[in-house]
Amino acid sequence: MRIPLRIFFASFLSLLIPSSARCDLEFRERSISPSGQFIIYGGDAGFRASISTLAERTKLSLLSLLKQSDGWKIAIVINLQTPTANFPELPATALRVSQTETSLKLQLDLTLSEKILAAAIEREIARVILVEMIYRNQPSILAGDLYIDPPAWLVDGLLESASDRNRAPLALSLSTPASLPDIGAFLNQRPETLDSIGRQLYRAYSFVLVQTLIDRSTGPVRLARYVGNLAFASNDVLADLSRSFPETPDLDVAWKIKAGLLKASLDRDLLTFSQSDDKLNELLIAPLWNERGKPVTIENISPPKLTPAQRADLQQFSGKLLRLATRANPVLRPLIQNYQRIADQLVLGKTRGIRQRLAELRSVRMRLSGRMNDLEDYLNWFEAAKTETPSGIFEECLEPASGKSQKPKRQDPLSIYLDGMELEF
Repeated sequence: MRIPLRIFFASFLSLLIPSSARCDLEFRERSISPSGQFIIYGGDAGFRASISTLAERTKLSLLSLLKQSDGWKIAIVINLQTPTANFPELPATALRVSQTETSLKLQLDLTLSEKILAAAIEREIARVILVEMIYRNQPSILAGDLYIDPPAWLVDGLLESASDRNRAPLALSLSTPASLPDIGAFLNQRPETLDSIGRQLYRAYSFVLVQTLIDRSTGPVRLARYVGNLAFASNDVLADLSRSFPETPDLDVAWKIKAGLLKASLDRDLLTFSQSDDKLNELLIAPLWNERGKPVTIENISPPKLTPAQRADLQQFSGKLLRLATRANPVLRPLIQNYQRIADQLVLGKTRGIRQRLAELRSVRMRLSGRMNDLEDYLNWFEAAKTETPSGIFEECLEPASGKSQKPKRQDPLSIYLDGMELEF
């Protein structure tokens, strides 16, 4: 029997291609994030959409903290996989950095299982985003070179500095009686060797350090420059930080002072909705600068032409919103975060759709305030009108529980035994 020529060549080529490569050639569904940087393979469409949203939100938070625009150059592949019978000990996360003929390749493997936590996924996404920031302007990297991983304190500190982060665990960790270590000893710690309590304390100290570095007006830009230069970092982390932040000559003293200030601020209770709304309104109506004798606020700003001084004022306004978000009522926190993002985009010169977004935020604030006022009025009425005796309104609903509506007890031996056990115990 003669074999057709095309079948012969197909069989011959399949023998030449390794099995792993043949698996890579198989068609896999994928999703691309809105910015185009994240290419997500595997899983179902809903899970890929969730990972895409998380990746874009994490990147936006990092860019906001570093006061940078989205100038990514290296695409990031996120590969969603499930444990298999022949490889049950597949790692939960794995970052693969490799060099292709044209550019650097970044691939993050995520094993979907009940053991993996959302916080671990967010941390690995932030880590690979920082790796892209480190190497986006390093075209001379050769195959086989060692790649620098962003330090753990930087990843944790930036994530904990997000405006919508819950600060309660940080306040609890900073309130521990243990004294703050020297910054040199902290930078040399290996967080993977710590237990859960030590890891939480490490995250709190990382938050303090990042807040110390970005405390000044030029801090975010200097921290972004520090990230971009990590490819050439030395083994002395403290010396590299001191060179990158000359405005803070003694980092050890500065971060201990910052730890005390943050502990005092985080120990305070969250503001109520009305208190949060009042403080937000104070920030929104406060003049940023005067233009032609008229005060300019975030609500009536004319964005096309901003001077360097005006950009600095907007950065200070963004910092005030960030500090308010850490204490604001959780209901208002997303609104404050949106106002902060608008201020950051104005600093970067992005003005498209700003007026429409401000109008939408005003509308949401009005509806939210009305709903919360109605809720407060109802609670006040309920407190004033509560009675000491039952009203009898729900008697019909409770009737099946009364003795009249109960079914007669069974008299078989098993039921009698169970009734006796119930009375005994």
